[in-house]
Amino acid sequence: MNRADLENTIRQRLAAFEPQALELRDDSAQHAGHAGSSGGGHYTLTLVSSHFSGKSRIMRHRIIYQALQDLIPSRIHALSISAYAPDEL
Repeated sequence: MNRADLENTIRQRLAAFEPQALELRDDSAQHAGHAGSSGGGHYTLTLVSSHFSGKSRIMRHRIIYQALQDLIPSRIHALSISAYAPDEL
């Protein structure tokens, strides 16, 4: 799976949250060759969804990680998450 296919897969899975906003940035080039990297990509995700209303930050992250669990750590090495409910912006 190339980077474009991976990003499409991530976006498709996160579409289940009916996002009002979804920004996915590939930061892999900034981390090329760093120790501990298993070859997976580094991503920064910002996701705004009503599915996060009333949920703690930890629960939001767990939900996102669950949706992507089979991609971590082989395809996604690192994922920085900012997850918001619409009324938090």
